[in-house]
Amino acid sequence: MSLFGVIICAISVGIFKIAALGVDPFQSLMAGLDKLIPIPFGTLYVIVNVLLLTFSLIADRKNIGIATFINLFLLGYITQFTYEFLQTIIVNPSIFVRFACLLVAIVIICFGSAFYMTANLGVSTYDAVAIVFSSKWRIGKFQYVRIFTDVVCVILGSVIFVIGGGAFKEIPTIVGVGTIITAFFMGPLIEFFNVKIARPFLQKSADKESKKAE
Repeated sequence: MSLFGVIICAISVGIFKIAALGVDPFQSLMAGLDKLIPIPFGTLYVIVNVLLLTFSLIADRKNIGIATFINLFLLGYITQFTYEFLQTIIVNPSIFVRFACLLVAIVIICFGSAFYMTANLGVSTYDAVAIVFSSKWRIGKFQYVRIFTDVVCVILGSVIFVIGGGAFKEIPTIVGVGTIITAFFMGPLIEFFNVKIARPFLQKSADKESKKAE
């Protein structure tokens, strides 16, 4: 479930990039860094997440699991492959095609996140930062700390994007309507997929294992 969830999420990020109507806050930071640093996105993603992983290993290791490493080493490269592949199929997409891609990406990332989170084998290095701040250091409630880290990512991503040579008018491609939608609607949609698909799937698998054991 963790592997499947990460792969689906990675594909969705590639679709978000094709839509060019804004991505989730962490990916907006990555988009800015990608504009500034001339290395493949997959490799850049690994480097940034290794830095975040180092922070978590020092501050609080309990949030780190196998899923953390699956996310760290696979998501960036799958996203890069998906984006480059879709560019060969969807050339100069109209605004209607871009909005359609955005909607598909949102549904897919929530679906993948439901499987990834329900498996409960660790969280992403970015998610772990807010958990450490709220649960370990008790700086504030998780939802408020997460809003703060998301805002920091959006601001940094936009600034770095411009420093990297991006035009101000291009900022909505990384911080736009997609960013707002993911901020307000990802939670409820992830919970919907959790309740309707991911948790029943996990329970069904557990029941099958129990019967085999008997």
